[in-house]
Amino acid sequence: WPWFLLPALVSPMMVGLRMDFSMLLEPLGFVKVLEGLLAIFAFATCGGFQGETALLVSCKGVVNKTITAAFAYPFRLNTVVFSAPDPKGCGGTWTDVYLMGNFSSSAQFFVTLAALVFLYCITALVVYIGYYHMYQENNKFPLTDLTISVLTAFLWLVSTFVWAKALADIKVSTGASIIPGIESCKAPGTTCRFLSVTSMGVLNVSVVFGLVNMILWAGNAWLVYKDTNLHNQWSRISESP
Repeated sequence: WPWFLLPALVSPMMVGLRMDFSMLLEPLGFVKVLEGLLAIFAFATCGGFQGETALLVSCKGVVNKTITAAFAYPFRLNTVVFSAPDPKGCGGTWTDVYLMGNFSSSAQFFVTLAALVFLYCITALVVYIGYYHMYQENNKFPLTDLTISVLTAFLWLVSTFVWAKALADIKVSTGASIIPGIESCKAPGTTCRFLSVTSMGVLNVSVVFGLVNMILWAGNAWLVYKDTNLHNQWSRISESP
């Protein structure tokens, strides 16, 4: 029976449909395409990261053994453990060694915002391409678009700075400074040296994408204000005695 209801639900939406793909070349439509693409890049560069940090360990019965700890998004480092130097655990002196810190909230905030922004861009493009005449005639649509643009610019600002701070802490928690905090490395006859950590240049790029998104959405808010009736109405109000 739902198939009989489908035409009744779809037909009201199709009544006002006027497809106009030239809107993709207009500032409002073109900026939305850019925002959607940059949201994907921000999502991918942060959410797709995988890396590892490595130490060189010498202990009882083990000489220069490389041990690694693999970490990835959402960067719950406190659940990441180094591989043991040998099955005997350096003669019983080696215990499980975990990285420090849980940065999942900052990373997930950033990635979730990127995903939601992409979905909104798709929705806005559908409105611009198919219902732009209704968008211009009804002030509620531009006002909603303007409010969302301002809010999104603010959220990009907050999430980017929060993620940038978390990224700086991730670099510390996976770098050479972890050696003094490893109790197993303080055992008699045991030495640990920092070997390497995966480059986090991609994560640095994600922060840049976040800042670019923030600037783009702030500019989008100005475009929505200038290219709709909101600007004209405000001008008439300011000019009236």
